[in-house]
Amino acid sequence: MSKVGINGFGRIGRLVLRRLLEVKSNIDVVAINDLTSPKILAYLLKHDSNYGPFPWSVDFTEDSLIVDGKSIAVYAEKEAKNIPWKAKGAEIIVECTGFYTSAEKSQAHLDAGAKKVLISAPAGEMKTIVY
Repeated sequence: MSKVGINGFGRIGRLVLRRLLEVKSNIDVVAINDLTSPKILAYLLKHDSNYGPFPWSVDFTEDSLIVDGKSIAVYAEKEAKNIPWKAKGAEIIVECTGFYTSAEKSQAHLDAGAKKVLISAPAGEMKTIVY
């Protein structure tokens, strides 16, 4: 099972989580990094004006979201190099902030312990792959 972290839990980050749950993938989201509190993140996840109500249970603690009974750690690190991806075993980071959109910038996730970074926005001169 691949362990994933999501950096940025805005529209795209929330849709990544939703889609992974919909397809019942062999991917485990173990951590989310966003500057917003878990309480607000839980509310935004539950109530999506475009995609409708979130069909799984959502709750929160001071430092986590509980989605469909599974706890997902929530961090509020402004700098990607400080996110404890390695401690959570996050191998793949889905970069959804729109800030770490170059190889140089996204290197911070690798330095924090990730093995790969998937950038969800145009990444300048880096190769864009569409599936």
